[in-house]
Amino acid sequence: MIVITVLLALASSTTVHAIAKVSRTGRYLYTDDGTRFYIKGVAYQPPGAVVASSANAFNEPSTFIDPLADAAGCARDLPFLQQLGVNTIRVYSVDSSLNHDSCMNAFSAAGIYTIIDLALPLNGSIDRNSPAWTTNLQNQYISTIASFSKFPNVLAYNVGNEVLLSDATAPAPFVKAAARDIKAYLTSISSSALVGYAAIDGAADFLQPLSNYLSCDPSGTNAGSSAIDLFGLNNYEWCGNAPTTTYDSINSEFADYNVAAYFSEFGSEDCNPGVRVWTETGTLFASPMTNIWSGGLAFSYFPASSSAGQFGMVNISSDGTTVTPNADFKNLASQYGMISFVNSPAKSSVAASSFPACPSANSSWAASDTLPPTPDNAACACLEDALSCQFHTSSSNYSALVGTLTDTACSLLGSSGGTCADISGNGTTGVYGRLDMCDPITKLSYVFSQYFELNGRQPSACSFDGNGTVNGGAPSETALAAAKSCIPNPSAVVTPSAPTAAVSSAGSSGSGSSGRSNEAMSGNAMLSITLVVVCMVASACWTML
Repeated sequence: MIVITVLLALASSTTVHAIAKVSRTGRYLYTDDGTRFYIKGVAYQPPGAVVASSANAFNEPSTFIDPLADAAGCARDLPFLQQLGVNTIRVYSVDSSLNHDSCMNAFSAAGIYTIIDLALPLNGSIDRNSPAWTTNLQNQYISTIASFSKFPNVLAYNVGNEVLLSDATAPAPFVKAAARDIKAYLTSISSSALVGYAAIDGAADFLQPLSNYLSCDPSGTNAGSSAIDLFGLNNYEWCGNAPTTTYDSINSEFADYNVAAYFSEFGSEDCNPGVRVWTETGTLFASPMTNIWSGGLAFSYFPASSSAGQFGMVNISSDGTTVTPNADFKNLASQYGMISFVNSPAKSSVAASSFPACPSANSSWAASDTLPPTPDNAACACLEDALSCQFHTSSSNYSALVGTLTDTACSLLGSSGGTCADISGNGTTGVYGRLDMCDPITKLSYVFSQYFELNGRQPSACSFDGNGTVNGGAPSETALAAAKSCIPNPSAVVTPSAPTAAVSSAGSSGSGSSGRSNEAMSGNAMLSITLVVVCMVASACWTML
């Protein structure tokens, strides 16, 4: 423990640059010297609090613990991650306002890369039930990137995890727009990090159009600007000592895939609860799978529960100082230890990816190839300032209040002859309202203002139970006129810029905490509210997030 503590102290004082850069060529990953790179990793996220309810079918958490801000925890766990022999960890939720130097630099010095999900629980993700790609969500993603861009061991950022389901494919354009904008932002800051997505497993008529959609080119010009670099599949089909033919079907589905793919989670608990033998690793890291896949991440280092069982490879003592590995850990360490990477094909022989047209919509795939625009902070701020009736509340739980008030205000607006079409977006038809990219508070103020104006600007029409305030400094123009003035090109696609909060958070030296309220999710209070209608966040099925 003393050696590891010293390592952490040294690492925290300077950024370590010894770890090799990993990039994608065609459908494969390589280090700069041309060596094929495989993700041999583990999911690394302590469990968050879960409120069980009929509305939370996936047992998704309402809080999270940022493991990369816990220097003592990283020092405690690093020797065990090294015993597992992993070269990558996946972290599902991080706090951009905290300091990550100790953990990230220690992992870098140990040759461990990170895959970081940009979404957050509750109000920090593209919602599968009411999807939107908005200014506050984009700002949150960029704030996280700003916090981690200085670390050379960030392999990839995930723009979503299990957002799309077989019966919910309409959010796909919003996920793809997020990939497009985050990819453009990374290029603008000269970051080599990849952009990824982690998908729930499913039947071929869902999984194939999903994977192809995320790597297609809607423009039909063979451009990869909106394509992900790394497709992750959360796959649990291998059970116990299964035959090597278990993966034949999924291999055939991805045989001709155009970008890199890996198993973003694996390790079934169904067949032999409590003791997983992990023999799938021998198949996953050998031919013919190495022709198709670039490794995988075992689920999960920390304890985690789901409807499929209890997962986890270690137990942490109540005082947080001691790690006790279980049989899962020991078996995985043994199986990972037997892996020899197949160093082919040679990087020089691999052609660049081509980006085909997007899959057509059908009965099992309902997603338009018309993507929403890049969220524009300045345009939405311009509009908010010009609105005649603005949302203001003293409630600390304003994220939930915004959803309820939006439903109410839209109903009242409709009864007065107005419409909420301007704040809505439809991923199936590819029709996006002028304000669909704006944060939920701006959208709500816009609806308030329309109702207020249709009712003769009577102060009572801006009350909304005390949650609306007349903006005395607003111009005399209508909300619609202001929207057209502030957002003249509602379909614009540009390279996003970092919000002020993202720039300042990159140098943050705050100490870690085990969880956060919605208001503390970012230096920008707007980041705490992502959705117009508050639904459960579209993140992984597991309660460890």
